[in-house]
Amino acid sequence: MAYKPELLVTASSPEDARRMLEAGADALLIGDDRFGMRLPGHFTPDQIREVVAIARKHAAQVYVSMTNLMTNELLPLLPEYVQTLAECGIDAIEFNDPSVLMTVKEYAPHLKLFWNGEMISTNFATANYWGEKGASRIILARELSMDEITEMVPKLNIEAQVQVHGMTNIYHSKRKLVQSYMLHQGRPVEGDLGKERGLFLIEAERKEEKFPIYEDMNGTHIMSSDDFCIMEDLHFLMEAGVHSFKIEGLLKPTAYNEAVVRAYRKAIDTYTADPEAYAYDESWLDEVRRLQDPERELSFGFFYKEQVY
Repeated sequence: MAYKPELLVTASSPEDARRMLEAGADALLIGDDRFGMRLPGHFTPDQIREVVAIARKHAAQVYVSMTNLMTNELLPLLPEYVQTLAECGIDAIEFNDPSVLMTVKEYAPHLKLFWNGEMISTNFATANYWGEKGASRIILARELSMDEITEMVPKLNIEAQVQVHGMTNIYHSKRKLVQSYMLHQGRPVEGDLGKERGLFLIEAERKEEKFPIYEDMNGTHIMSSDDFCIMEDLHFLMEAGVHSFKIEGLLKPTAYNEAVVRAYRKAIDTYTADPEAYAYDESWLDEVRRLQDPERELSFGFFYKEQVY
């Protein structure tokens, strides 16, 4: 069978998961807010079982995020949770902390492990190190350029996953910064400060840019002011052999994410049908652009930005 990269998307609920799969996703990333970080939705074990059942009808995979900062208080909960995930029938766990890796090896050794080191997933030597420890995939840092990614992939002994669309996290703190700021101003904190609140951070020097900010049980998260979209140059990543393309659906309506999945599905299928004849079609993004928040630009993110190290 010819090379065909996986199309992975996050989901916020079982119904959302079903719609993503019907739109053309090959895999889903879901999880529990206690163990995962910046998830579009919280999934109970029963909901995870439901998603797995839906995915199997579409011959799709289900991955669970366990990328939270693991505290001493969380460690005793890991064995039971990992065993529950195995019983639910999921396919892989995304992790960043060795405690998760060790727990999976002991309690569910058949599950695949994907290492997500966030901003430190930047070189093939580190990726291959985690491969030797048991990981079968690396989630590459969002800050890497196109050249860095395409040059690294052939040197990897494990699969590579790259985010190709959506917003990215630019700041995280375990502290409740929004709540603290409002209390400092003498303003009462009314209601939830989570994703549904729709809060933005605006800098005095760049008032035209809005950075989504929210708080949850894991702290404060500040997200990018734009959504990156690499579809125009997706063929470079496919030529390099990137195994999985991720669409980040956080803080996006389901209809928008469906449109994004359909667009990337078209690009991937067209390329794999005949790589030599492949040509990007601007119209593939028409529906995405129609649904795009007018205050959020579609950009190339860090793929072509000059980096100063």
